[in-house]
Order: sequence, then C-alpha cells, then structure tokens
Amino acid sequence: VQLQASGGGLVQTGGSLRLSCAAPRMITSTFSMYNLGWHRQAPGNQRELVAMITSDGQKNYADSVKGRFTISRDSSRKRLYLQMNSLNPEDTAVYYCHAEGPYGDGWGQGTQVTVSS
Repeated sequence: VQLQASGGGLVQTGGSLRLSCAAPRMITSTFSMYNLGWHRQAPGNQRELVAMITSDGQKNYADSVKGRFTISRDSSRKRLYLQMNSLNPEDTAVYYCHAEGPYGDGWGQGTQVTVSS
C-alpha cells in the first residue's frame, strides 16, 4: 500500500493547516475498504495516533486534538485529509498517514508540521 502525504508546513500558534494523503496506486473500490488514520511523532516521543476514520466513516480522535482536528476521506479521489485548526506548539511533529485493510497496510512518508509560539 503506497501513500503520499503532503500539506505540512510552518504556522503560528492559532493557525490552521490541512494535510492530504493520496493513494495513487490503489483502485477506488479497494481504497473504500480501508481504515485510514493520521499519526504523529515528535522528537524524542513515540508515534501516536491522532485520528482515524473507518471504511464506513466512523471517526475517532486523540483527546489532545478533539474539537480542533477533523479527519475526512474522499474515496472517489482516493484521498485522506486532516484539517487542523487552533494549532499550538505541542502539535509540532512529523505527521504520517496510514492505511489498513484486506490487502495489507502502509504508511506515507511523513510531512512536517511546525507550530511557532
């Protein structure tokens, strides 16, 4: 499963970013069967789950991002998104998308999000 993450960058506290993850080599029907998620890893920390969306659209969020982040998917475009609002320095990390499904799982290459104070 090949994924390509994009959309990271440098933003000030209180700002917003939208991450995107594409699955260019998956066909649409296969993409629809996958559970998808965003994870992040800050320096010196373990990778943690930020948000996930199941194949049938159920969403779950880490407590630290509830009310600020929104995960969504567009299966027709084979894309996963993470809208991040009210960002703070604690959100600084490399963000990875992940897909898990009937034909295995895979990770995107990571995109850096840096929030300045």
